[in-house]
Amino acid sequence: MFSTKLSVVPNASPLVAAVCALSFVIAGCSSTPAPDKTAGWSPNKIYAEAKDEASSGAYDKAIPLYEKLEGRAAGTPLAQQAQLDKAYVQYKGGEQAQALATLNRFIKLHPASPAMDYALYLKGLVNFNDDLGLFGFISRQDLSERDQHAAKESFESFKELATRFPDSRYTPDSRLRMAYIVNSLAQSEVHVARYYYSRGAYIAAINRAQTAIADYRDVPAVEEATYILYKSYDALGMTELRDDTRRIMEKTYPQSHYMSKGFKSVDNPWYKFW
Repeated sequence: MFSTKLSVVPNASPLVAAVCALSFVIAGCSSTPAPDKTAGWSPNKIYAEAKDEASSGAYDKAIPLYEKLEGRAAGTPLAQQAQLDKAYVQYKGGEQAQALATLNRFIKLHPASPAMDYALYLKGLVNFNDDLGLFGFISRQDLSERDQHAAKESFESFKELATRFPDSRYTPDSRLRMAYIVNSLAQSEVHVARYYYSRGAYIAAINRAQTAIADYRDVPAVEEATYILYKSYDALGMTELRDDTRRIMEKTYPQSHYMSKGFKSVDNPWYKFW
């Protein structure tokens, strides 16, 4: 790598020094920006090129094309489509924050758009983000072990979609994901309850398990929450509450693996149905 070091010439006059400095400034400003290859393209051509780049996985090339199209076709349905496509490409490229910003802008600017159902669905997907990657697979981590803020935001988007557009093509899948999110939130409480139980903090385990049971109904996580109650009452010697909980467990979950095999019986996430 070449480097340049500026130095003051001995005995040089202030005028000479100023001229030298100015020459470097001019040289730095002499470069010209690369020509815009889309300058003579029609909006339809820009859109076609952006779609081709996105289809090939070149998301970094597709995004600026969609942005140019938003400006060139401003006020037209094509500009709206470009905005939605850009959000999807940002999502696929791992730019979650940028995708959400694009979608929020679209929802604010085009509240009556016929594509609003898709915008809400995509926003839910961006926040849902169940791709745990290699280390999530190795550790058997699921979404309930991570920050729940995004899950709640995702639920709200899917809920708005299902409420406003019950006949949308995206509503059935949104309802499935809503069901998973509810269980995920319940399972988050159960993870904490199980942790407290493993540490011998049985009162704390009981409190978190009761929260999961009270706040979330008819979701798979409640089975384990009930089992944690049973085990915690047993550990504390609270035999009456233990026996009552056991009867509830046997009646509600007659085939429960927890009662026969304990906590390690359920290894596979229940939610992988899409």
